[in-house]
Amino acid sequence: MTLVPDHLVVAALTLAQGCDWVEQRLGVRPQAGGRHLAMGTHNALLGLGPRFYLEVIAVDPAGTAPARARWFDLDEPRLKAALAEGPQLIHWVVRADDIAAAVRAVPDLGAVTPMARDAWSWRITIPADGHRPGRGLVPTVIQWSDAKHPADHLPDSGCRLTTVAGEHPEPAVVRQPLAALGLSEILKVSYAKSPRLAAMIRTPRGVATL
Repeated sequence: MTLVPDHLVVAALTLAQGCDWVEQRLGVRPQAGGRHLAMGTHNALLGLGPRFYLEVIAVDPAGTAPARARWFDLDEPRLKAALAEGPQLIHWVVRADDIAAAVRAVPDLGAVTPMARDAWSWRITIPADGHRPGRGLVPTVIQWSDAKHPADHLPDSGCRLTTVAGEHPEPAVVRQPLAALGLSEILKVSYAKSPRLAAMIRTPRGVATL
């Protein structure tokens, strides 16, 4: 099982708000992505280098609410209240060559679920209640259906991820699944009163933190 970072997830109440927030911090605006019909969400994307990107995601006002909980805690009251204060980096996603092995290592990742958007198809881990494992610090796992990757088709933004870091009131609870996935050296988790994921990104105008 090999896992590598695939993308960052910024959530917002509206896609426009999320894109404005990213542009203010990084100096580059994400471009329109598409709609996730099964989840009632839509997104915009910003390339951060080879096979890595930033996703802005929001509930699609023109979409149909799913019969299940949306992914990434988007239906969770605490996150909805936080997003009412402004967009934020809420999660990260890693790419697998064997997604089933990742779920065996960390069952809290949820069920492996087939998904599609426009020309893209993939399998992704989604807990039944839509929660983010580790309050966003333990990543969702994705396995793309073929050799294509969304970042291959995005313009070079000139931005690159330098570091991701996490804070949690019980760091050991998060460190254990990260270790099981072989990700301990990629995301370091320290103590804080509230869970938080941060990403440091080098931009043409300097280093920015999300």
